[in-house]
Amino acid sequence: MRSLLFVPGDSARKLEKGLTCGADVLLIDLEDSVALSAKEEARRVTAEFLTEQRTKAERPRLFVRVNGLTTGLLDADLDSVMQAGPDGVVLPKTVGGTDVAHLGAKLAVREAEFGLEDGATRILAIATENAAGVFALGTFAGASHRLMGMTWGGEDLSADLGAETNRGADGGYTDPYRLARSLTLLGATAAAVDAVDSVFTNFRDMTGLEAECRAARRDGFVAKMAIHPAQVPIINQAFTPSQEAIEKAQAVIEAFKANPGAGVVGVNGEMLDRPHLLRAERLLRRAGKN
Repeated sequence: MRSLLFVPGDSARKLEKGLTCGADVLLIDLEDSVALSAKEEARRVTAEFLTEQRTKAERPRLFVRVNGLTTGLLDADLDSVMQAGPDGVVLPKTVGGTDVAHLGAKLAVREAEFGLEDGATRILAIATENAAGVFALGTFAGASHRLMGMTWGGEDLSADLGAETNRGADGGYTDPYRLARSLTLLGATAAAVDAVDSVFTNFRDMTGLEAECRAARRDGFVAKMAIHPAQVPIINQAFTPSQEAIEKAQAVIEAFKANPGAGVVGVNGEMLDRPHLLRAERLLRRAGKN
């Protein structure tokens, strides 16, 4: 999983187009991109799309971003889309592991009701869209076996904080949002799930997107969300391990295999220890080589 593309759930045309852009995951949106008056239509369109696509072998994974736990809209969202068997559900405005557990219970009931495999529906939590969520980023470990990833959002958080903007004159995030991003990465690691970077909202600035992807990959994020199909190829390229990186990781693993009792090994003039081995193993898993 490298790229996750948001697509409005009320547009059959955009959903069909999303299938062709190369995204690893489509995030079918019932929340922010759908007006309140269009929620029911979005549920219908989304359910029909999921039903049509779910049995196809060559397709991206299909997740649905539902409305949040406090909106009064979530149960209707789940009643409509769960019968079509989405691969996962994106929970916005998540406040800690308790919210994930709450959603997990709702999913379990509907899986049983609709004859779906127990536990098959995964959860991606958007965990920083308000200040309370930021303070709860250390509570996700063990919350649910369904939790597969955590991501963060700077747009809703800036609204919650009453900020004028979330980026400085240089285009980079200001301090509150850098903190939220870093804590999401740490929280995901503590919970042993994927850390997914937030969207880059200026979909015409491909240079800025590429730079932000490189920084996210450098820090430990394994994927990034997109708001426009044109962003997907850049994200995929950035989060696909290079052949050079794969070969280096394989060399590290082989060195430790050849010296099973060693705490430190030499590889190409570098002295490497166990954290380097763990990093190499993670990279090869991402590349599908391990």
